[in-house]
Amino acid sequence: MTHRQFKGGKLVVASHNEGKVREIRDLLAPYGVETVSARELNLDEPEETGATFKANAELKALAATKASGSPALADDSGLCVAGLGGEPGIYSARWAGPAKDFGKAMEKVEAELAARDAKTRAAHFTCALTLAWPDGHVETFEGFVHGSLAWPPRGDNGFGYDPVFVPEGLDITFGEMEPEKKHAMSHRADAFRQLISACFKG
Repeated sequence: MTHRQFKGGKLVVASHNEGKVREIRDLLAPYGVETVSARELNLDEPEETGATFKANAELKALAATKASGSPALADDSGLCVAGLGGEPGIYSARWAGPAKDFGKAMEKVEAELAARDAKTRAAHFTCALTLAWPDGHVETFEGFVHGSLAWPPRGDNGFGYDPVFVPEGLDITFGEMEPEKKHAMSHRADAFRQLISACFKG
């Protein structure tokens, strides 16, 4: 299968989440890609009406590329908790409420696990990454990282649910990890490796 190549020029990072924009810029830095965020362009955040990470990533990338006239990269990612039947999943950011308070979101996950008497603390992060062009063409890749949930939260690095997520085989959370180490193993890094290999190596 032939993937469309990114030919250079400006790439819009279709996110208003500064932590996510910073992480994506770090991952793209070695490829000399000039990035601009949706917030810097004052682009509206589209309503995430998709039923999957893939659908939401494509929706966000297409909205940004059409509004800006440049190729756009969007990510939709979230925490899927086995003991909660995969929740919060695509609603991960919404569990943080309008104020994007992930302290509250992490407390909600812990409270739900207790309320449901969950027998497992297994969880994984999923990331769907979509590169879209103004003509409507999209390339989408999905990455994963598996682990378990810690409580209470630990560490001030990263963002979102990072302080409660311990990747498989390690005993520290993403929140306690140096960014370089997280970039090497995260769900976003997994999706990025696939994207770079398919669309930036031509």
